[in-house]
Amino acid sequence: MKRVSSVGAILLTVALAAGAPVAADDWPMFRGNAQLTGVAGSELPDEPEPLWVFEIPDGIESTAAIVDGRVFIGGMDGKLYALSLATGEEVWSYQAGTEVKSSPAVRDGIVYFGDGDGVFHAVRAKDGTAVWTFETGAEIISSPNFHDDRVLFGSHDSSVYCLGAADGKLYWKIETDNYVYGSPGVYKNYAISAGCDGLMRVVDIKTGKGAAEISLEDYVGASPAIVGDRAYVGTFGNQVLGIDMKGRKVLWTYEHPQRKFPYISSAAVSGDLVVLGGRNKLVHGLDTETGEERWAFNAGTRVDASPVIAGKRAFIAVLNGDIHALDLASGKSAWSFEAGSQILASPAIADGRMVIGTADGQLYCFGGK
Repeated sequence: MKRVSSVGAILLTVALAAGAPVAADDWPMFRGNAQLTGVAGSELPDEPEPLWVFEIPDGIESTAAIVDGRVFIGGMDGKLYALSLATGEEVWSYQAGTEVKSSPAVRDGIVYFGDGDGVFHAVRAKDGTAVWTFETGAEIISSPNFHDDRVLFGSHDSSVYCLGAADGKLYWKIETDNYVYGSPGVYKNYAISAGCDGLMRVVDIKTGKGAAEISLEDYVGASPAIVGDRAYVGTFGNQVLGIDMKGRKVLWTYEHPQRKFPYISSAAVSGDLVVLGGRNKLVHGLDTETGEERWAFNAGTRVDASPVIAGKRAFIAVLNGDIHALDLASGKSAWSFEAGSQILASPAIADGRMVIGTADGQLYCFGGK
């Protein structure tokens, strides 16, 4: 029932002929690394082509993880899937019990993710067998992050959790005043979590003690991108913020002069450029130092998915199902693909391939033939 779709079957011969990817880079978690910068270690061809398509019943909102030649993806059918990156063939599936919007993260042979019932799962990447589960009080959309031997995530029960990665032991739990939708970032020895109570919390990962609270003035559904001593995040208050983590203060604020809409998209940051999408139907390229807009790409529809920077391009999906590769220097679209269905998930890029799912359950893999 869950297999490579008819489109994927046609393309399967091409994928097999291409062979398994040979590059060593991975995409082990949402945004690619513990600092959530959204930067891939792999580039894509100038004209990426669909290599395979895998069907998942009920749709996809989760972003894939790619590790050791396997794709790990959650489905709205309540399952976590492991697929071959080379062919799109299913290796195993694990039944979580309810919809999986949380993007999986992989570390030391274990896949971690949350589900719609508030259960956090750890399963073996090799065969999909359960290692442990942990119950929170509400839905988990936040994706996991890691520091040393601990796994971090947020929950709609208004809490941020720190568990032992090996056994699911609760080390600490920080209660907030609203949902925690985004993923915690890691800054030095601190967890950085921005939630729907309008605060960015800086928490000592070892002790669970709060080191600081930075007011962001409005709800935050995105995950912070952390580069050096700076963090970047968009808010429901129609603003993008550049934050000094040393001084624990907002350095600059960007707001479009006409199109004042929220930002759900998490930023990708490379060099001196911050890239993120908005519900104002624009993808923005902002200066990291000043927040000044360098360019804006008109997507024509809402952009909730988060971009991934690969080489000199930013790959981003928009709500109507279009996927674009934007030139980082100009913001112009250098390549596009029409998926034909809404896209809420973000791209994952590794080994010269990009994987992304659609709301109607098509998981696409793009690369070079």
